[in-house]
Amino acid sequence: MNQQTLITAPIEEELRQLLALMRSSLSSDYDLLGRVLDHVSQQTGKMMRPILALLMAKCLGGVTEKTLHAAASLELLHTASLVHDDVVDNSQKRRGQPSVNAVFDNRVSVLVGDYLLSTSLLHGSLTEDIHIIHLISKLGQCLAEGEILQLSNVSNETFSEEIYFQIIRKKTAVLFETCAQVGALSVGASPEGVEWARSIGEIIGLTFQVKDDIFDYSDNAAAIGKPVGNDMHEGKLTLPVLHALLTTNNEEMMALARKVKHLEATDEEIARLVEFTKAEGGIVYAEQYMKQQVDRAHELLGQCADEALRTALTTYVDYVASREK
Repeated sequence: MNQQTLITAPIEEELRQLLALMRSSLSSDYDLLGRVLDHVSQQTGKMMRPILALLMAKCLGGVTEKTLHAAASLELLHTASLVHDDVVDNSQKRRGQPSVNAVFDNRVSVLVGDYLLSTSLLHGSLTEDIHIIHLISKLGQCLAEGEILQLSNVSNETFSEEIYFQIIRKKTAVLFETCAQVGALSVGASPEGVEWARSIGEIIGLTFQVKDDIFDYSDNAAAIGKPVGNDMHEGKLTLPVLHALLTTNNEEMMALARKVKHLEATDEEIARLVEFTKAEGGIVYAEQYMKQQVDRAHELLGQCADEALRTALTTYVDYVASREK
């Protein structure tokens, strides 16, 4: 049984219900909107975030109609943020396919992102749970704050792991954290159960982003769908290179890193910084950080009484850390 099957085995029927709800949310009788939503629906990926909400709900009670609407709301909010991010970053690809703004244009992308956000809020309201609605609304704020913090950090001359983690907590970890937390809330879990779920979601989110950042140094760009040094081309310095810079205090590489932040570095200079990061143990450091997070998650998941769900969640964590793209 492969990892994906192990993860979804305890929630097969619930996942089918969620996918049907998502299909209905990503369709329209209006020609242009319908075509754009169809394009978006082809880029939904493995649905890992709403799957986490379903698993947590089932682990702490049982998936309900409230869970399904909450999970749909979170995935639609995430999708809306990606559509808007592609406009901000002028990205031409999303999960290996042309982005919405590449196929249509920025005006359409912004409006469809707004439409997806409104649809997300509609599903949130259908939970009729003020705590869930509050968390979903707070999530939207955090995602925007993360993007703004990242933009403001580009002009920052200093190198800081602390700021890096502030950014990824708001940009990525908070989404997984909220999915797990909302899954627990949707089934009336105790405060202790909600906090347990939130902690696991946070760990997964941090691990997910660090793994994504490691991909930036991979030589297998075609398989990953992300060019080597792509983050640096966008002015982003992630955990591996920050560790290499802060532990060596190499002035030449620091000057190069500042050029990266100011979007002034050449392809050759970025390649040199990538090789420096590898040589100085940046990748190993990031992988060690992920292992620590995975070990923490495994320890927490020992509290899950249901063997199938414990296996599914453990496999989920392992997949996030070991995935190849």
